[in-house]
Amino acid sequence: MKKIAVLTSGGDSPGMNAAVRAVVRKAIYHDVEVYGIFQGYYGLVHNNIRKLELGDVGDKIQRGGTFLQSARCPEFKEPEVRQKGIENLKALGIEGLVVIGGDGSYRGAQRLNEEGIKTIGIPGTIDNDINGTDFTIGFDTALNTIIESIDKIRDTASSHERTFIIEVMGRDAGDLALWSGLAGGAETVLIPEVKKDIKEIADKIQQGIERGKKHSIIVVAEGVMSGHECGEELKKYINVDTRISVLGHMQRGGSPTGLDRVLASRLGGFAVELLMKDETGLAVGIQKNELTKTTFDDIFVGEHQIDRKMYELSDELSI
Repeated sequence: MKKIAVLTSGGDSPGMNAAVRAVVRKAIYHDVEVYGIFQGYYGLVHNNIRKLELGDVGDKIQRGGTFLQSARCPEFKEPEVRQKGIENLKALGIEGLVVIGGDGSYRGAQRLNEEGIKTIGIPGTIDNDINGTDFTIGFDTALNTIIESIDKIRDTASSHERTFIIEVMGRDAGDLALWSGLAGGAETVLIPEVKKDIKEIADKIQQGIERGKKHSIIVVAEGVMSGHECGEELKKYINVDTRISVLGHMQRGGSPTGLDRVLASRLGGFAVELLMKDETGLAVGIQKNELTKTTFDDIFVGEHQIDRKMYELSDELSI
């Protein structure tokens, strides 16, 4: 394989630039030309593609976001639209493609692979909701952003004796809420994977107040309900002074942590190795600190599972 391309798709996540850098440098080291596709699948269809050199990925490993940019392209689901992208790749002699993104990005990669473009997926999403890997690129950075926010909010919650409800991202996955809630010492964590009675939460807060507790922190995953909805539900059972903090897109930004930079570098290099071996239709990942590869079909059949024991521990420590 003499020419490959790389794109980032879906929501940006810290570490995407580090992954692109690894793909580019690993490929060039092995005398393989690399092309950057700007604006994701939209750029693929509209031929926003150019060759990348070593200098193009210099000073990128520490930067958040994605310098290749990302854009919505719902029409990519249509075969005739994908064919335009395939023709653009073939016109440049590009034989392989690395797609960095989440579930939706993987589905586009799977279609391209079925239609003749050798494709490898790299999990880039803060949600950590991709099957076949323990961690996705960007999760650790987002987690640390949330923890820092919880620490700061706790200061004012304690000063004013309030209950703070902190809404975090994650779509239908609770990893960000669970990990940040445990690390931040939250009294309650609400995640989509586990149903919890709001009345029980209210009772716990009341019990804490009765024994002299001055404040409470509730971390709620957006896939359960909004922070404001959570506050309204609590008011049905308990009279407490609540404040809502919706962290929003600040969770996506920032310089990637060391863990995300290393993970992105390892996965990017591994993706190039697989393409050079003519292996395709795979998503790379990491499990128990070992690099893994999983077919797209298997990715979509299974579901990323929450760590139930960690959830139980979080509940036990929040008494």
